[in-house]
Amino acid sequence: MMRSRRTDYSESTKQALVDCASELFTKNGYASTSLDAIVKRARVTKGALYHHFSGKQALFEAAFNQVETKAMAQLAKAIDGEGSPWERALEGVQEYIKVCLDPVYQRLVIREAPVVMGYERWRECEERFSFGIVRRVLEQLIEAGELGDIPVEVTARMMFASLSAGANIIAEASDPKKASTEVFTALIHMIE
Repeated sequence: MMRSRRTDYSESTKQALVDCASELFTKNGYASTSLDAIVKRARVTKGALYHHFSGKQALFEAAFNQVETKAMAQLAKAIDGEGSPWERALEGVQEYIKVCLDPVYQRLVIREAPVVMGYERWRECEERFSFGIVRRVLEQLIEAGELGDIPVEVTARMMFASLSAGANIIAEASDPKKASTEVFTALIHMIE
């Protein structure tokens, strides 16, 4: 079935709004980014914005979801790649560190989202995106005999908390690259 030109235009308008919002939220922060600036950058009307989003927070959440979806796709590719489950787990940690070095991820997901979305909503979204991957890696390691009989749910939650703490350390560091090396080393020692 062919899609209509109107549907294509509507989707491209919505995507332009999300992309421009993501750029401006990253550069200026949520509080300092106006809807006027977003629609100007996207070259659409405010009416078009309100056709797709109920307001600034809904637009932020769409940008957040886009960033998280991209990050989780990168992580899934790493942990589902070649090698033993242990090698894939290490690759997943390395990929996560790369994600945490991305300025867009740092600003939108780590710094802004807990404030804009509220801590509870942010944690709920983080668990929806990230927790399943952590749990899957642990299950693969147990299945391969790399880990003994451990409580998967508790261990996954503790690993998830450690990864989240590492993300915060990287995002808040004056030298994120150096911090990422230290976080990676600490995470690997904890995993071992």
